[in-house]
Amino acid sequence: MDYSIEITPLEKLQSDCVIVGVYEDQQLSPSAIALDTSTQGIISNIVSRGDISGKNGETVLINVVPDSSIERILLVGLGKKEPLSGKNYRKALAAAINSLKKPQIKSVACCLAECDVATGDWQWKTRQIIEVFSDAVYQFTHLKSDKETESKIEKVCICAPQSESALAQAGLEQGRAIAEAVNLTKHLADLPGNVCTPTFLAEQAIELGKKFDKLNVNVLEEADMEKLGMGALLAVARGSRQPAKLIALEYQGGDKNGKPIVLIGKGLTFDAGGISLKPGAGMDEMKYDMCGGAAVLGTLQAAAQMDLPLNIVGLIPSTENLPDGNADKPGDILTSMSGKTIEVLNTDAEGRLILCDTLTYAERYNPDVVIDLATLTGACLVALGRVPSGLLGNDDRLCNDLLIASEMATDSLWRLPLWEEYQELLKSNFADMANIGGKDAGTITAACFLSRFAENFRWAHLDIAGTAWRTGPAKGATGRPVPLLCQYLIDRTPKA
Repeated sequence: MDYSIEITPLEKLQSDCVIVGVYEDQQLSPSAIALDTSTQGIISNIVSRGDISGKNGETVLINVVPDSSIERILLVGLGKKEPLSGKNYRKALAAAINSLKKPQIKSVACCLAECDVATGDWQWKTRQIIEVFSDAVYQFTHLKSDKETESKIEKVCICAPQSESALAQAGLEQGRAIAEAVNLTKHLADLPGNVCTPTFLAEQAIELGKKFDKLNVNVLEEADMEKLGMGALLAVARGSRQPAKLIALEYQGGDKNGKPIVLIGKGLTFDAGGISLKPGAGMDEMKYDMCGGAAVLGTLQAAAQMDLPLNIVGLIPSTENLPDGNADKPGDILTSMSGKTIEVLNTDAEGRLILCDTLTYAERYNPDVVIDLATLTGACLVALGRVPSGLLGNDDRLCNDLLIASEMATDSLWRLPLWEEYQELLKSNFADMANIGGKDAGTITAACFLSRFAENFRWAHLDIAGTAWRTGPAKGATGRPVPLLCQYLIDRTPKA
């Protein structure tokens, strides 16, 4: 969709539909009052007869607006007439766009940025409109013969007063970049494993590098990893006929000698569990085991598009994890790039094996901080469900910054402890450590494993196993945690 900021008075607008807000107790938003006046009370009549109570997320579509250049009006419930929370604001936006997907509507004017939100200014509110609308209309049609999408909306203008137009325009630029990054992430994740291979993922990164002058891409092949001693990563790749790749993206937007923010995304393009084979039911969803890598690509694209004055490195270890005569086995002992040895007790705990060598590789960038994101443990889904992503790390300031960014982006995190007692569960009789810690605290012990390779820098780990994709009838990638990471990077941008 094409987004723009519109400062034209409502009564002069030409649009297939205008979205305005209605509060509880029959109270109208300023734009709803203006439209009601210019349409001889059409909105107040509908509200007074009880067709909409104003409860957050309610919608009523007025299909005929006599003597007006506006063809339809969508009333959206906002709840009590008080500043909305960020989540309730997004809930109202989602209700609005979802109710407009099926009608034959091509152009929309949205007046909901005028709503008071407790933690958001016009820039933030404008950005949320674009993020929520874009997310709602996304459909994966790439491999369908009928590529027609449910929504017909082509243009969305966000109505703003002249006094707020500069902030609204800034929000539009941020929102567009983040929404396009989320769409890229979702598209890559929704592709099947026979299309989105490690080689394909590397090719997408190379194409991304061609679009932006400040973004350089380098792809390490298996021979390069062999020379570096990446025994853990390469062991996972042994069961696959697809060559492993370590994709490195370097965005130079800040000072030449400035320390970079390093983002590491797990890129398992398909995970069958290896010799420790997963159950067949639902295994198709293991194409989503590369959502962390896809999110790193999306975030780097957004950073380059917003021209952020930061240095950012994206690292994506990518392979498949399949059973084969040459695959690694339970009981095997691997030597990682760091020199630490690992006893493999379960080959389905492979994500930490490819991430640990990548964490060691990240040291060469002399990073300011390192953040890894991975669909790492089913235990995180059991613990937290599909609402927040799990957060663990060795630096309180970094973790707190991520929590603040998650609140602003409404892309939730919940921090779990990384206490020394949990490290005991990784003991091995035969190697420096085991790759699993037993049935207890699986998310925490996975992070404990990674922490042993992140001792030389400030590090945080995001477990997105419960949040990277939806299952059931609405099955599909979510694009998380791209909004969170983008907000973190925006927060890190030096203020003028």
